[in-house]
Amino acid sequence: MSTDALPLQPVRIGLVSISDRASAGTYQDAGLPALREWLASAVKNPIEVVEKLIPDERPVIEATLVELVDAERCDLVLTTGGTGPSRRDVTPEATLAIGTKELPGFGEQMRQVSLKFVPTAILSRQVAVIRETPDHAALLINLPGQPKSIRETLAGLRDADGKPMVEGVFAAVPYCIDLIGGPWIETDPAISKAFRPKTAVRTR
Repeated sequence: MSTDALPLQPVRIGLVSISDRASAGTYQDAGLPALREWLASAVKNPIEVVEKLIPDERPVIEATLVELVDAERCDLVLTTGGTGPSRRDVTPEATLAIGTKELPGFGEQMRQVSLKFVPTAILSRQVAVIRETPDHAALLINLPGQPKSIRETLAGLRDADGKPMVEGVFAAVPYCIDLIGGPWIETDPAISKAFRPKTAVRTR
C-alpha cells in the first residue's frame, strides 16, 4: 500500500491558555475554544487535545509545557496569552526555558500579520521552540491572547479573491513536525495550505 492510501495518524495537540483572571474564574476563557474551533476546521487528521488553563506564573507555565511534551507526548503545543510587555507576561520566557531549539521565524511572521491591523503588534513577544527528549520531540508556539488574533496569525490574511496576502504560521507547522519525527499532518487548503518542499515524502 502506498503512503498516499494510508489513513492519517492522530495528532496529539496541547492547548494552554495562560491568564490569571480566567484561571481564577473571574471571567470565561476564550482562548481554548478559539484554538479548538480553528484546529477542527483546519486539520484533517484526527485530533487528540489536551487542554490546560493556568495562571501567569512562570514555574507553572514551564511545568505545564514540560508535562505536555514529556508525559502527554503532544506533537504540537499551542499557548495563548501572556506574551505582552507587562510584568505578569512571562509566557515567552517560560517557553524558551524549556525548549532545546528556538525558531524565531514564527514570532517574526505573527508580528507581520498583526502589524496589518495595529502598530502595537511590535509589543508582542511570541516565540516558538522545539523541545526534544531522547525519544520524542514537539513544536511549541506562543499565540496572541485574542481569538481574532489567534485565527489571523494561524491562517494568515487573504484578499477579496481569497489569495494570500500574508501567510499564517500554521502553513509551516506540518513540515516542521515531519522534520522532528511527528505524524504527517494534512490541512484544509481553504483554511491553511500546508507547505512542503517537493522532496518531502510521507513515510508514516
